[in-house]
Amino acid sequence: MSDPRYSIGIDLGTTHCALSYVDLAASDGDKASQGVLPVAQLTAPGTLESPNLLPSFLYLPHPGELTPGDLSLPWTASRDYAVGELARSRGAGTPIRLVSSAKSWLCHPGVDRRAAILPSDAPPEVARVSPLESSVRYLTHLREAWDHAHPDAPFGDQDVTVTIPASFDPAARELTAEAAQAAGYARMTLLEEPQAALYSWIQKSGGAWRKEVKVGDIILVVDVGGGTTDLSLIAVIEREGNLELHRVAVGEHILLGGDNMDLALAHVVARKLAAQGTQADPWQLRALTYACRAAKETLLSDPAASAVPLVVPSRGSKLIGGSIRTELTRDELTQTILEGFFPQADAAARPVSRTRAGLTQLGLPYAQDAGITRHLAAFLGRQVAALAEFAGLGGVSAAPGASFLHPTAVLFNGGVFKSDLLTERILGVLNGWLAAEGAAPARLLGGADLDLAVARGAAYYGYVKRGKGVRIRGGTARAYYIAIESAMPAVPGLEPPVSALCVAPFGMEEGTDAALPPQEFGLVVGEPVHFRFFGSSVRRQDQVGTMLDYWSPDELQELEEIQATLPPEGRTAGEVVPVKLHARVTEAGTLELEAVSSGTNERWKVEFDVRGGVNA
Repeated sequence: MSDPRYSIGIDLGTTHCALSYVDLAASDGDKASQGVLPVAQLTAPGTLESPNLLPSFLYLPHPGELTPGDLSLPWTASRDYAVGELARSRGAGTPIRLVSSAKSWLCHPGVDRRAAILPSDAPPEVARVSPLESSVRYLTHLREAWDHAHPDAPFGDQDVTVTIPASFDPAARELTAEAAQAAGYARMTLLEEPQAALYSWIQKSGGAWRKEVKVGDIILVVDVGGGTTDLSLIAVIEREGNLELHRVAVGEHILLGGDNMDLALAHVVARKLAAQGTQADPWQLRALTYACRAAKETLLSDPAASAVPLVVPSRGSKLIGGSIRTELTRDELTQTILEGFFPQADAAARPVSRTRAGLTQLGLPYAQDAGITRHLAAFLGRQVAALAEFAGLGGVSAAPGASFLHPTAVLFNGGVFKSDLLTERILGVLNGWLAAEGAAPARLLGGADLDLAVARGAAYYGYVKRGKGVRIRGGTARAYYIAIESAMPAVPGLEPPVSALCVAPFGMEEGTDAALPPQEFGLVVGEPVHFRFFGSSVRRQDQVGTMLDYWSPDELQELEEIQATLPPEGRTAGEVVPVKLHARVTEAGTLELEAVSSGTNERWKVEFDVRGGVNA
């Protein structure tokens, strides 16, 4: 394989994808020669354009819906589906054939993500695809668009970085890596989106970032995307006379973002229509949600626009006369999003959990509380002691008596922050918390490219990995644990107590191995074996082999099961093999676990259960 000419960064977003690149030969030091690929895509049947963003939508047309050639692309004439702008616009009128939020489904542990389940509410006659296949198609389109634009630098020969939410668990990371490999990404690394946003800010400053931050700064990255809210803390430290950036913490997985806002806006408009005597049915409400998404993006990007017209087609024979016509106003947008998703809250506020119905529709596990400011308060409260383990902060530590970790600077990412009202609201709420505890206000790190920062930062990261520029350190965002069930006599009504064994400590770097813990355990061969799996973003002191007999709900969160099926290898099925557990973070950024036989050094990969459900 030849040396790469480009470092390519890909933002695989919930609502948009983007591709940026750094010309490695033309870059030096802090000066990176960077560009953004205009992504060739269909914007209407037979109409090809090349905007900077590829909408993350997949449309599955009826076999007779389009004429031959309507879906042809410069590199293929045989496609029977559409991705990008045509998919989004076509799907707004026929939502039962539109796949959206595939990224959110890809990290949903409650479904089989390799099964053809999308669109989730499509009737039986509509062909469906899996969340994994949807992601493969977006990534494949980006690869093909690159190869069409750069025939002299094949995509497969370049270094590629694909971004993921910082809160993705190991199974979701593994699935993303699998999708990239299936799409032909031979040299691929994963990078967390908040880090990518900060890399973009660093690159864009041209070296001036060192004058905008100082030793002891704690940078809060607030990233609200189409499907998730990601919160990260990054510390500025000094080591050997140089400024370094170290990630301190990431938040939990919060399925809360632009999708929720679109649905909220649709209900606002639906209530307005009902007051005028027009009742939208469920099909029209879904189409109205997609229309509100486009209207929201227009209003956020165009300060001069006061309202955007909305048209939702009828399903009856009178398609024109039966269409619903209304509008989304700027006042409705700001009131719904500002008060509904960024409410005033104090530092002691926490997300509200409601009692759920016993039966619910199968769908995405959205956050129950839409208040992003309350999620922020909970995150900073959990991380109040996070600085205790960090050296090089110039004497900076948590303030005595502080109830939450005090950020000194804030970087925003995500298209919703095109509205100054939203950035001002979060800064206002945060600085109110800081003032109440006698701390200085946090300052805004401006100049972020809200649509393209993640892709640009991912491309710059590939450049940084070659020893250029400044690298954000941090490794894994969590420590990982295996549940160990205690041996005890059976007692009616009493579950055996469980301990948690640390197999991968906080901050493991890519390409490193954890030492084998001294404990030995027995694994059954010839049968599937299941483990409970935990993660912690606050226990930074635990090392490989640390055994926890007790923990609070805030310390450890249970993740998906992992499973290993150990081939008998000449043994009797059901035989117990003494093993130790070994963890490794791959160069791509995924976590691997192995069971290593104590007597023979045989190794079995302990695979994450990415299929959803429990195997009997």
